[in-house]
Amino acid sequence: MTTSPAVTVSACFVGIDVAKQHLDCAVLPQAHTSQFTYDPPGLQALGAHLQALAPKLIVLEATGGLERPLVAELLAANLPVAVVNPRQARDFAKATGQLAKTDRLDALLLARLAQQVQPRVKTAENPQRQALADLVARRRQLLTMRTMESNRRQQASAKVVRCSIDSVLKLLDRQIDQIDRQVSDTIRQDPLCQQIDAILRSVPGVGPATSAMLLSHLPELGRLNRQEIAALAGLAPFNRDSGQWHGQRCIRGGRASVRCALYMATLTAMRCNPLIHAMAHRLKAGGKRFKVVITACMRKLLTILNVMVKTQSHWNPKLVPSNP
Repeated sequence: MTTSPAVTVSACFVGIDVAKQHLDCAVLPQAHTSQFTYDPPGLQALGAHLQALAPKLIVLEATGGLERPLVAELLAANLPVAVVNPRQARDFAKATGQLAKTDRLDALLLARLAQQVQPRVKTAENPQRQALADLVARRRQLLTMRTMESNRRQQASAKVVRCSIDSVLKLLDRQIDQIDRQVSDTIRQDPLCQQIDAILRSVPGVGPATSAMLLSHLPELGRLNRQEIAALAGLAPFNRDSGQWHGQRCIRGGRASVRCALYMATLTAMRCNPLIHAMAHRLKAGGKRFKVVITACMRKLLTILNVMVKTQSHWNPKLVPSNP
């Protein structure tokens, strides 16, 4: 029995370039492009267009939150969508020799990326997790502003300038306290988040800020193995070997916000967490540089947290394996 040719051409792949005012949609293998306005009527028309196509995969770039209404619309329509890092898309363009850049060409490029790479499909977002992610991101922005103002105060010589900066610092402190309360309330409103938060905060070194960051920006915690979760956070060392030459292993990529939170938690854990403290002491005794020590301890802490969330178990140094 022969397979009908229609079966091989039925699967189509879609790339969508997201802009503030419009959405450029490209479909492969037909190489057809179309444009929709980025507003409720345009999203409705795009959804109907894609429903008729029944694509195997839709790919678009992360654009700092501009893509969220589109992603929510596609997920609500049960369409398979993947959101990729813009750097991955540009690297793919360079690899394929595409140097020109327009909205239409970008949409076609994303369709080709969907067809040839087929990145992982995004799952439906929990509204509570999304609200938590927005709050955590806002908290980081406020902390950055507070640091900038504190640095400016050190350089200010005029009393009136210092008074102005002090007023801003007090306002930022109140805003940060308010965000912290809202973060706690948001976590308490979701039973699953509350359960995972209790597990994470049972580990010496992990406080409420780190727990909130992991909950909001690393939802895969507990669902992946230790290699995958380390790579996702940008804590997996990559080989740099060629022939007889063996380069130094180093980390790269991953989620910088998660890595920053783990860095601060690990500094504390190296003092008060017996497992992390012992590992740091062993590495230092072996002559390892601080950067190597802290990175290894961060990866160790993350894999321990991953195991605990996966097994739904609270901290117990006697039960946590030395190499999870």
